[in-house]
Amino acid sequence: MSVEVSWFSALCDDDYRYLGVHDSELKSSWAHCSSITTKADRLGYDSILLPSGYQLGIDSVAFAGGIAPITEQIRLLVAVRCGELWVPQQARQLATLDQMLGGRLAVNIISSDIPGETMASEPRYQRTRETMMALRQLLSGEALAMQGEFLNLEIEPPNARTVTGNSPLFYFGGLSEPARDVAAECSDVFLMWPGTLPEVESILTDMRHRAATYNRALKYGYRVHVIVRENENAAIDASRELISKLDAAEGERIRAQSLDSASVGVRAQGMLREGADADGFAEENLWTGIGRARSGCGAAIVGDPDQVLNKLKRYMDLGIEAFILSGYPHAQECDLFARYVLPELEHAVLS
Repeated sequence: MSVEVSWFSALCDDDYRYLGVHDSELKSSWAHCSSITTKADRLGYDSILLPSGYQLGIDSVAFAGGIAPITEQIRLLVAVRCGELWVPQQARQLATLDQMLGGRLAVNIISSDIPGETMASEPRYQRTRETMMALRQLLSGEALAMQGEFLNLEIEPPNARTVTGNSPLFYFGGLSEPARDVAAECSDVFLMWPGTLPEVESILTDMRHRAATYNRALKYGYRVHVIVRENENAAIDASRELISKLDAAEGERIRAQSLDSASVGVRAQGMLREGADADGFAEENLWTGIGRARSGCGAAIVGDPDQVLNKLKRYMDLGIEAFILSGYPHAQECDLFARYVLPELEHAVLS
């Protein structure tokens, strides 16, 4: 079975040698984030996530436009927040970016509040639904006629078209009821944050049922950190070293600064951490210490190369077809995973 293996570029100011201890050399910047992205490209990763966070770092779409001509094979998974741009303009922007990349674009749809706004969950997800539907039509070269709660449009598609003439894949995640329903109806790849194997299986079962009600079949992705070393003891030592200088108050501040810090998914990461053992392991090789200073994806697969590979294969056996991985510092862990595990996986971009 082939699986998509992606890395993460720390556009949202999320890179550390010691978790919670800010390092000027690892701050979100063009120089730092482009070095991570070009390294992942050279090492053969299929894709790289470019996250979006207004107060947390540099802009994902502008960065993607800059990095496009200096990457060779890697696909850019560009995060966009619904409501930040007028949808026809956003479609033109994304189609132009796809041209610059020679078709190497995918889109991570984000539904959390936008800067300066607080919106209840139900209307916010309705805006997301309308945005995704409208973007898909426009990016597929189709005229749009929509009378919705947020979008009332009758408009031709932009002259700028994607390389294939079709919409890029939409990656989307969320655990609340409205999030799951929007994902089932509108996304191509449903993304999950870390959970135990039974939890992952339960979510997959639920999402397959929901998608079937729309006569659709989704692909499934899993976002998780990794700490891989030549042996298990070295990996555990690395995890302990990562949190060895973490101040609890600073960790809480970091968790609270994200726009989605109160979401159902974030609460689920907190529950995963609370249910872990004294060493922070929620189950074999799944360590939750990273969640002590991170709002979103809050756990890491920790172990030697065989343990990490076998853990990934357990998720694949459940139906996971894409992994979005990261580790601290991102450039260093990108290299280690590529050395120890990536060659053992049959991998290619989703289509």
